[in-house]
Amino acid sequence: MDPMTLIGIGGAFLLLVVGIVMEGTNPAALIGVPAFLIVVVPTVLVSLAGLTKHDIKFVIDATKRTISGTVESASASIALLVRFAETARKEGLLALEEASRSIEDPFLRKGINLAVDGTDPEELHAILEAEIRSKRAEHKVAAKFYTDMGGFAPTLGIVGAVTGLIHVLGNLSDPQAAGVGIAGAFVATFYGVAFANVFFLPFANKVKRIADAEMGRMELLLDGILAIQAGANPRIIEEKLVAHLTTAERAVHQERMLGEDQAAA
Repeated sequence: MDPMTLIGIGGAFLLLVVGIVMEGTNPAALIGVPAFLIVVVPTVLVSLAGLTKHDIKFVIDATKRTISGTVESASASIALLVRFAETARKEGLLALEEASRSIEDPFLRKGINLAVDGTDPEELHAILEAEIRSKRAEHKVAAKFYTDMGGFAPTLGIVGAVTGLIHVLGNLSDPQAAGVGIAGAFVATFYGVAFANVFFLPFANKVKRIADAEMGRMELLLDGILAIQAGANPRIIEEKLVAHLTTAERAVHQERMLGEDQAAA
């Protein structure tokens, strides 16, 4: 799991429990199967209702990526594109046909194959841009799913509280039981607000962040492929692609290149 996800969401839940204990509330009092069934399960189901059956795969894939925090290294992509550029300058684009078979990234492999096949640069750009738009749409589906859950959960929490209070108000003859019932009713509200703000919405933001990183890397690859096809100088290509990186990513790239230079020496 990505440590930031664990620190953020896990730490928030932990501190939430610690604060509840410090206030004198028994955490066991917040464990309610009825509240869970009224709030959390329907939240997932009504959010699923906004998807198509084909969208489920996008949500599952994005969830796996978000939990692991796996994002392909932009620096590694630049280093690979520079090597391809050097090969193309020395031996021609056709020399990349064999190398493309070992590329794991389907987007990069497709782009290199199109360049090798002599695809018109404008058509190549249009095809790969369409691939990026398609991937961005997939990520939006997953982010919207978690954002929707963050919106539905508090409302369903109120529904749970209302249904609990209806039961309490129907049995006011026993004041002690009424107090227990009122406390139980607000457990549903707690579930709705807590799950929305400590899990669903933060997770939606993480999905969006992972998507932005992947989209940025794909755009970087697109620029690199077009530059290779145009026969640009490998050093110029590297400088052009490094411009896509943030300050932190540039530092990582410089360390990578320095390590490769030392290994070659």
